Amino acid sequence: MSTVTYDPFAAGRFAVGTRLFPVPDPARERVLPGEIWYPEGPPGPLPLVVYSHPVAGTRRSATFLAEHLAGHGYAVTAVDHSEVVRQSLPLPPELTDEERLARVEVLAGDRVPDVRRLLDHLLGDTPSTMDIELDGGRIGLVGHSFGGWTVLATPEVDRRIGAVVALAPAGSTNPLPGVMPLTLTLDWGRDVPTLFLAAEHDVPIPPDAVHDIYRRTSASKRMLVLRRADHQHFVDSVAADHETFRTMEFTGPAAWMPAAMRPIGELCPAEEAHAFTRGLTLAHLDATLRRDPDAESFMAGDVVAALAGRNVDAYALDRR
Repeated sequence: MSTVTYDPFAAGRFAVGTRLFPVPDPARERVLPGEIWYPEGPPGPLPLVVYSHPVAGTRRSATFLAEHLAGHGYAVTAVDHSEVVRQSLPLPPELTDEERLARVEVLAGDRVPDVRRLLDHLLGDTPSTMDIELDGGRIGLVGHSFGGWTVLATPEVDRRIGAVVALAPAGSTNPLPGVMPLTLTLDWGRDVPTLFLAAEHDVPIPPDAVHDIYRRTSASKRMLVLRRADHQHFVDSVAADHETFRTMEFTGPAAWMPAAMRPIGELCPAEEAHAFTRGLTLAHLDATLRRDPDAESFMAGDVVAALAGRNVDAYALDRR
C-alpha cells in the first residue's frame, strides 16, 4: 500500500456494533457498567482499545472516537468509572485543602484499578461470553483529562499496555487552581509509544501543562495542538458541554475558570476537533499496535500538513 492512500481521517469500512455488559468487581464491592464497540465482520483477534472518560463524564463521552476506531477494525471498550458508580464527584467547595487532597487521592486511587479490572474481565474472566475475539497482545489506552491521567498512570503497573493516547491529560507538575492535583511518575520501565493531543485555548489544562508531562515522558512520543479549541473539544457534544461549563457558577479554587473561557463562537467547530482527534488517534494506534508501515510513515512525516489538507488547523509542539 502506498503512503499516499493511507487516510486515517476517512470512515472505516466496517459496520459498528455495540454491546453493554457489567464488569463485576467483588474485591471492591461494585459493578462497573461497561460497553464495547466492535467491527462487524473481520476475523479476530481484534486489537483492543480502552477509553477512559473525564471528570463528570461517562463511558459514552467520546462515541465519535470509539465508532471511528471500531470502523477501522478495533474493539473499543469503556466503563463508567468508580466515581460515577459511587456518585462521588464533584468535590464539595466547602472542603479544606487537606480534605480536598484526601478526596482526590481516593478518586484517583480507583481509576487505574477500574481499567485493569475491565481488561481482566474481557481477557481473562469471561472471554467467551462476549463472543468477540480480542488480542491481549495489542492493547491501547485513550483518555481525556482525568482519563488522560488514568491512561498515563496505568502502564506503570500493567505491562499489557502497548500504546497510549492522552487527550489534554491532567497530571502536570504545577496544575492551575481548581484542577485536580494528580501526580505522574511516568516510570514505565519500557517504551510505550504515546501521543499527546492538546487544545490551544484549553483553560483548565493548557498546552504548557500537557507539554510538562510530554517532557517528562521517556517513551517514544509526539505532541500536537489543535488551534482555537478548549478542553471540551475532545468530547461528543463540544458546543453544549463547553457553553454549559462556561456559564456555570463555581465556588472554591475553580471559580476563575468560566470567565476565562472563550465563547464557543470564537472556537473551532466540533467537526474540525473530531477530525483532529479521530485521525491522529487512529494513525498512532495503527503505527504502534498494528505496526502498519503506512501509518508509521504518516506519523513520522508532516502531520500538520496532512491536517491542513483536511481543514484542521494545528501545530506540532514537539517539533517547534
